[in-house]
Amino acid sequence: MLTLGRFTYPRPVILLAPMAGVSDLPFRRLCQANGADYSTAEMVSAKPDLLHTGLAQNRLQFDPDPRYPKIVQLVGGDPALMAEAALVMQAKGADIIDINLGCPAKTVARQQAGSALLADLGQAAKILAAVSRAVSIPVTVKTRLGYHDNQPTLLDLAAIAEDNGIAALAVHGRSRAQKYNGAADHAAIATLKNRTRLPVIANGDISDAAQAKTLIDRYGFDGLMIGRAALGDPWLFARCQAAVNGAPAPAADKNAQIRTHLHDLHRHYGAQATCIARKHLHAYLRGHPAYNALRTAVNRAADLAAQSAILDLAAIYCAPHTHRPAP
Repeated sequence: MLTLGRFTYPRPVILLAPMAGVSDLPFRRLCQANGADYSTAEMVSAKPDLLHTGLAQNRLQFDPDPRYPKIVQLVGGDPALMAEAALVMQAKGADIIDINLGCPAKTVARQQAGSALLADLGQAAKILAAVSRAVSIPVTVKTRLGYHDNQPTLLDLAAIAEDNGIAALAVHGRSRAQKYNGAADHAAIATLKNRTRLPVIANGDISDAAQAKTLIDRYGFDGLMIGRAALGDPWLFARCQAAVNGAPAPAADKNAQIRTHLHDLHRHYGAQATCIARKHLHAYLRGHPAYNALRTAVNRAADLAAQSAILDLAAIYCAPHTHRPAP
């Protein structure tokens, strides 16, 4: 069972991972409508000059639906700034603060933040302590196996998390050095699951329902977090819920949902929406037999009407829950 404040999940959760440039409000809403138990917003910097920018405010928009927690993921290397930012987010209505110890991006690493902190667990401990003391809402952590390939620090980090009242750990099964190369090591995450009292959510390379069921049955994870495989296939959550928890998969009119997603993106981003929606259109259409011909049309579409017309051209009328490979 996973309990996060007023939110309780008696069965393994199936979650959308926070992904910069992907897990915005329109996409989170779509994934939750298709079975994601909850989702985490794109990470925002704890630095005051970045926390209050237009980009950060856009990332901090949430669906008012009370069924889903409002989760803010903070990234930073300064304990005081992380604690201050967490307090600000709590005052703005956040239900949960998630601390990013997993991002491998160089821009984040140069700030000694994200997965770079796995090379300095003393500083990571200070951040977890400062944030957990500052707020009254649950604090969770998203992390990786360690900084270097052959030097995992996950068990040490989990002990620090336990000592500081962290509510749950989501673990990407790669080191910081691997970035997104190689295969995620779910067995290494399972070692942690067997040695910590904290709920453990596995992340990395989870891309189909049969695999999701195998991971839960074999390792007893408290949940799974799906990242890149959801881009272009938000219906993956419903398939995983059916396989893992026996939840009936609702019929999904994919064509209608894609159109709604495009409309939501244009409402959410305004003038910037066309470029952002283009990325999603490519992901939706990549498995289409006529994708090579459609790709040019996607790249040239300059507004919502043109992008919607591509769906007419593609005639995407898939049977509910028919699997289409993720990009």
